[in-house]
Parts: sequence; structure tokens; C-alpha cells
Amino acid sequence: MTLIAPHITAFLQQRLPVERRASVNTCDSYAYAFKLLFTYASRRLKVSPSQLHLEQLDTDLIVGFLNYLETERHNGPSSRNTRLAAIKSFMHFMEYRAPTALEHIRRVLAVPSKRADSRLVKHLTIEEMQCILDAPVPNRRDGIRDRAMLHVCFAAGLRVSELVGLRLDNVQLGPHPSVLVHGKGRRERCLPLWRETTSALRAWMAVRGQAPFPELFLNARGEPMSRAGFEYILRKHARGAASRCPSLNNRRVSPHLLRHTCALRILEATQDLRKVSLWLGHAHMQTTEIYTRADPSVKLEALEAVTPPTLRSGRFKATDALIASLTPSTVMQRRRHQT
Repeated sequence: MTLIAPHITAFLQQRLPVERRASVNTCDSYAYAFKLLFTYASRRLKVSPSQLHLEQLDTDLIVGFLNYLETERHNGPSSRNTRLAAIKSFMHFMEYRAPTALEHIRRVLAVPSKRADSRLVKHLTIEEMQCILDAPVPNRRDGIRDRAMLHVCFAAGLRVSELVGLRLDNVQLGPHPSVLVHGKGRRERCLPLWRETTSALRAWMAVRGQAPFPELFLNARGEPMSRAGFEYILRKHARGAASRCPSLNNRRVSPHLLRHTCALRILEATQDLRKVSLWLGHAHMQTTEIYTRADPSVKLEALEAVTPPTLRSGRFKATDALIASLTPSTVMQRRRHQT
């Protein structure tokens, strides 16, 4: 039996950050996946998490854990597949560290991912987005900060991790205002800023004050803003904006919804999917193609470029006695004769 605790520690502290140079967000996501898995396994097997063995994580337990994510935690197929990917990555790591459990590992690796529905991406209208941007009241420090965060998140189409990870030295407010974004997969991109976004950032940096942290945005305690902190701020201002824009009452406004909204605005303005991909920092164009299905203007251009086939005029003529007897005129004539 192979005790799992020392191996998972090596995986999260050595394999991911050092050998594979995974980002902090990836390491956190994998660690959270194993926290959920070990809690579930401990409850099911009646042993403490530190006493779990690799051989106890068999296919039945893994499949049960994935079903638990969907039924009790209400995770979608994408989140389920993300947790499974973390488990499989660890099992590949264990192939070389526990060769005696190779058959067991291969059975776990054979657990299939679940196909997810490919739905249209949700986004906000221009009116809804403007109401959210106008929601913070810029007469207090937190209002100035919130307005700057909302503007930067939307204008740059940032992931929430990219937004809270921005540092002071990533922002250039000189003659050509821009922001340097450290994205997924250690990919950097430099994005220009709108004049309105630059003004909001200047106002925040004027009241930010000195702090021992390099992060651009700070919370009320003067510490770096967290993902949960910004999500709370966004929900608060979305609720406040709903009084002026009632359609927001039925919307679940998340940071990624702002990213989708930015992507569709860029696509509508440029009609260039490559520019959208570069703006969002996608590694593959296939990821960006989801926006072409949500943008009707792309399809309207195709519709206008194609000459539609002509429609031949004519009237339906019944060729069968039964069909002819069912036409409205024949039925009315039969009723008159009967009366």
C-alpha cells in the first residue's frame, strides 16, 4: 500500500510549480480539487485524509466523487472535467513513483471525461454594462477603487486572476496608456487603455497611497484584493445598477461575464477574430470561435453576401380525390348541400 500524503505534497510543491512551471492559479485549482477529493474519500472510507492510500482511490471512488460534484455540489460538466484532469495529472506523476500500482493507475486514467453542452456565451448589453460601470460613487476611496477595477476588467477583458494580479509597475499612464497583463500559461500581453479607463486609474492611484504590497488594487485593510473580494464588489454594484436597469435583476453578473462582453464588443467593432484572440490572450483560435456563434453581425454579413435562391410562385393543386375533398371550398360546398 502506498501512503498518498508525501506524494501529493511532492506533486503540489515540486512537480507543478518547479518542473512544469504551472501558474499559481493552476496550483491553487489542483490543490482545491484534491481537498475536495480527500474530504470525500475520508468520509466514504471512514479514515483520516492523512492515512489515505493510493490503492484506495480506485475507479469506483473516483466515479463516485465525480457524481458527488454534480449532484451535491451542483458542478457542471466543465468543472467536473477540471477536477478529473487534476486527478489524472497526479496519476501520471505516480506512474514513475509507484510502479507496483501501475495497473491501478491505468484504470483511473481510463475514466472518461464528460461531454459538455456547447451553449452560446452570455454577455451584457451596452446599456447594462454602462449602468454597472456608473454604479460606484466616486466620492469615497472605495468608490474610486471600484470604478477603476470595473473599467479595467471590462476594457481589457481580464480574467479575475489577471485583474487582482496586476501590479503598479504593470500600468503605464504616459503618452500611450497601457497595461501589461500576465495571463494563463505564462503568456504576457500588452493592451492599450481607453481614455475613460486611464482617467479612472489615475483617480485611484492618486488616493491609493503607500502600501507594502506591489499589487495595484487593495482592499479595505490595505492588502491585495482577492478574487472573492472583487466578485463581491461586482455583485454589489450589479445589484445597485439594477434599480436603473431592471434587466440586471435576472442576470448573474460575474467577472467572466464582463470578459465575454468585452470580447463581443471587440468582435462587433473589428469583425476580426484574430484581434479578439490577441486581446483576450487565448492560446488557440478555437477558444475564441465561441464568440462568432454569439455575435449575430457575423452571420448577417454572410447572409448579405450570399444571393438567396428565387422562390417559384404557384398554387397547390390536389391530385388525389381524398386530398381534394379536404380543401376548404369543397368542405363548404358539402355543408351547403347537406343543409
